[in-house]
Amino acid sequence: MSGFDTWNQKEHACEYLIFPENIGPHLSIDELSLSKGELYTFVTNKDGKGKMGTLVAVIMGTKADDIKAVLEKISIEKRNLVTEITLDMAKNMEAGVKSALPNAVLVTDRFHVVKLALDALQHIRVKLRWAEMDIENNALAALKLAKRELDIALKESAKQPDKQVKLIEEYKTKVAENQPIEFKNGDSPKQLLARSRYILAKKEEQWTLNQKERATILFEKYPLLKTAYHEVLAFRNIYEEQNIDKAKIKFEAWIKKVQDNEMKAFYTVANTVNNNLENILNFFRNRHTNANAESFNSKIKLFRANQRGVTDTKFFLFRLHKLFA
Repeated sequence: MSGFDTWNQKEHACEYLIFPENIGPHLSIDELSLSKGELYTFVTNKDGKGKMGTLVAVIMGTKADDIKAVLEKISIEKRNLVTEITLDMAKNMEAGVKSALPNAVLVTDRFHVVKLALDALQHIRVKLRWAEMDIENNALAALKLAKRELDIALKESAKQPDKQVKLIEEYKTKVAENQPIEFKNGDSPKQLLARSRYILAKKEEQWTLNQKERATILFEKYPLLKTAYHEVLAFRNIYEEQNIDKAKIKFEAWIKKVQDNEMKAFYTVANTVNNNLENILNFFRNRHTNANAESFNSKIKLFRANQRGVTDTKFFLFRLHKLFA
């Protein structure tokens, strides 16, 4: 491609790229694998909207010191223009940008915070499903054993028809006792839990009629899931709050409820939120998320797929800079 040989960042392209002219008040930072698990950190300008002027910096790896060192190659005057940067809860990224962007407020991305609670809820569902699978597998094993024992007993009682009738009836009783439960919608417990994944990820008003029926059965059978689902709803609804102080009160109340009620499934969520509360609350200042960065990552992935992978990292980054810097 024209310009590659004389590109002024060619020499260090695999280590870093910087585009100081693209810096702005609202930035995002995220990581992405370009090839063979090789991670790069991308710093982008929200105002670029994923087009020309979006790329601010590309850094090989995700180490805090490397991120800091590359960002500090941009003049302090330009870095002081940054008032906000959104990121996930990776401590390396937080450490990397804190001193390099002294005027920037750090905002923990809303999606990653909510995902913590949703993942905890799904973990409960998966554990229940594994338990139901064990019950079903044990029942099948019991039936196989009963069938082998029946075959042996029938052979031994070949000249005792009355005994054989009794043996067969006993076997039929065992078969009936070990049949999986079938709910009114046709699901077995294992199927019910498997098919409820997307139900639990949605709010009730987003459910279809079939999903409402399945949710009713699910919550009647597994009250723990019902409780956990409504706790996640309460957690998600905090983000509807417009006032940062009220949001803080609601987050702290949610954490206290989890601890007081010994809701162990949410202990990790509560501790993570508590440890990152300041950055989480910063969302309520401007309500900015890392959606721009996620969208930008998707564009890079699509571009990478269209190129059938990355065979030459330096040339690939050159083409990215042509498109987005």
